[in-house]
Amino acid sequence: MATHGPRLEFAVGAFLLLALASMLVLAIASTNGKFGFSRNTYELTARFTNLGQLRPNAPVKVGGVTIGQVADIQLDPVKFDSIVTLAIDKRYDEIPIDTSAGILTGGLLGESYVGLQPGGDMEVFRPGEEIAFTTPAVDLIQMVGKYMFGGGAPAADDAAAEAPASETPPIEEESTP
Repeated sequence: MATHGPRLEFAVGAFLLLALASMLVLAIASTNGKFGFSRNTYELTARFTNLGQLRPNAPVKVGGVTIGQVADIQLDPVKFDSIVTLAIDKRYDEIPIDTSAGILTGGLLGESYVGLQPGGDMEVFRPGEEIAFTTPAVDLIQMVGKYMFGGGAPAADDAAAEAPASETPPIEEESTP
């Protein structure tokens, strides 16, 4: 019968402490150091007709700088628009009220995010207000499909309008005396 010495018990205890410490570091890293205890954000909403691949926790950016994240996405049961709730960092509490929001993509296959284009109005958003000017996501695959399979050709009405008129003179009636 083998007995376990204090060295083995110490090694097992140290290994467990190391494992717990690494899990704590991983938890902090995955939440960006924010555990949800303190809310340093305010919310704005925006309506979009097409979200594309936008997901909760996607960044909200102004000029490429992240100023918040997508907090929630809901469907309006009356208008069937997507209502996106944006959690904006309180440091950026002077966003002009004529700011526009669009769903953009970082690169050809990158992540979707909400891009804000600030306006020039002196009045600023208050928490809970809605961004009035929005641009939906662009579906690149649908655009390429339309271009490749005839969407890029001129329409029949346009072709008829561009065709030259016939050169035959009008028929004149002869009068008999």
